Amino acid sequence: MVGGATALYGGMEALGLFASPAEAATDFQPPRAADLPDSARGRRTKVVVLGAGTAGLTAAYELGKAGYDCHVLEARDRPGGRAKTIRRGDRLTDTDGVTQVCRFDDGLYFNAGPARIPNHHVTLDYCRELGVEIEALVNANAESLYYHENTSTTDYGPLASTPVTHRQAKADVYGYVSELLAQAADQGALAAVLSSDDVDRLVSFAESLGGLTGGRYVGNSRRGYVDAPGAGHDAGVVGTPPSMSAVLQSEFGTRFAFEFGFDQAMMMWQPVGGMDRISAALADAVGGRRRITYEAPVTQISNTGDGVRVSYRSNGRVRTIEADYCISTIPPMVLKDIPSNFSQATKDALTVPTAANTGKIGLQYGRRWWEEDDKIFGGITATNMDISGIWYPSSGFLGRKGVVVGYYSGAYTDLSVPERAARAVAQGVKIHGTKYRDELDTSFSVAWPKEPYSLGGWVSWPGGRGAAYDHLLRPDGNVYFAGDHLSYLIAWQAGAFESARQVVTDLHQRVAATAA
Repeated sequence: MVGGATALYGGMEALGLFASPAEAATDFQPPRAADLPDSARGRRTKVVVLGAGTAGLTAAYELGKAGYDCHVLEARDRPGGRAKTIRRGDRLTDTDGVTQVCRFDDGLYFNAGPARIPNHHVTLDYCRELGVEIEALVNANAESLYYHENTSTTDYGPLASTPVTHRQAKADVYGYVSELLAQAADQGALAAVLSSDDVDRLVSFAESLGGLTGGRYVGNSRRGYVDAPGAGHDAGVVGTPPSMSAVLQSEFGTRFAFEFGFDQAMMMWQPVGGMDRISAALADAVGGRRRITYEAPVTQISNTGDGVRVSYRSNGRVRTIEADYCISTIPPMVLKDIPSNFSQATKDALTVPTAANTGKIGLQYGRRWWEEDDKIFGGITATNMDISGIWYPSSGFLGRKGVVVGYYSGAYTDLSVPERAARAVAQGVKIHGTKYRDELDTSFSVAWPKEPYSLGGWVSWPGGRGAAYDHLLRPDGNVYFAGDHLSYLIAWQAGAFESARQVVTDLHQRVAATAA
């Protein structure tokens, strides 16, 4: 029902019957020096930006277009923040003091943070503007798998602990549901709500959707073959579908609504070479190391009478930078513990959002067995296990090696690094067999709650966006706050872009009004 409603709304939107969220949003007007009065153009307003993630870099980039003097402080040794791509040689030390060094082969990587971009997100606009090349990301694949294990509370029936392709599951679920719909219509169960002509139309739709034969679902080529067609008289053999009860008991159909999600529907995209290509392009556009100081964790933030003063640690010394304004994109879980003279209301607001417990692991294999053996070229296998799902790479097709994302889950963050890999591989063996263990080269995992300058994968607002959220949309003195957590696109880079643009607009309008 949820999937059908989403499809209906999508159709109404396509027909122009109501505006999509993207269309309803106010268009962003980049600030211009010409917007400022003559008295303000001779003096460049100085802005210190805290954090070289997507929001911080966007703020510096957009303000720089209007002539603002921006400098970015970043605690890490590279731009991107949570838009982190892991490659050979990368090092990560977590809050437990454990350091990992990536041993992937050259050219291989995985996106430990954001990994996909929908068509309608502003992220693609910045890719175009910055010259970041993109490629398709396979978010759904007919050959990827569903796998449900029985639990103490749920029996998934004959298909429990059996990998079933998306193609087969979809054909069987749609087939049997269509059969029931056609039978209900033929038996007059819908006569009270539909005319006879509409009943006929509905039956025709059900027959088409389910691939019915004589009003019944008996299986067809949509679900794939147990013996594929070949030459001569080899027509192939279609497998007999499980019973209707077995298909319904499997609950695979509950997975299909994922494809209808506004932010998950095909097509999906990724930057060629890794998600951090966007951050790298933004950093270059901002001015590189001339404008960005890396390995510079902030130690104190102070509003002053006519500006801000920010202290940070660099090369073993505490240094200070002064500016007219500050834009902080530091996650609230981190920012709340940095000494400041913020108002008590701001300090209280920073304690409200909570960190999402999540992480990922990249598993490098010596050959791309998912392509060679299983014909899976990209996509995601969905499970009810604690790994959540297995992501197959959407790049490097037909290559020799590749990196699979073995989990996207918070169930592994409290495990040691070796335990994460061992458990993730053990779960994958249940689906793909022993090759999932035997052909593994190396792995690298990220536990976002233990990443020192993030302390979480993203932010949640307990009870919804309330007074604390509203408070942080406003500046505290000369300090503004930005990030995806201050948007309705939390955990998406688009949220960081949109939040930064809103702050840029607010700050620019304030400067113009103050200088007038």
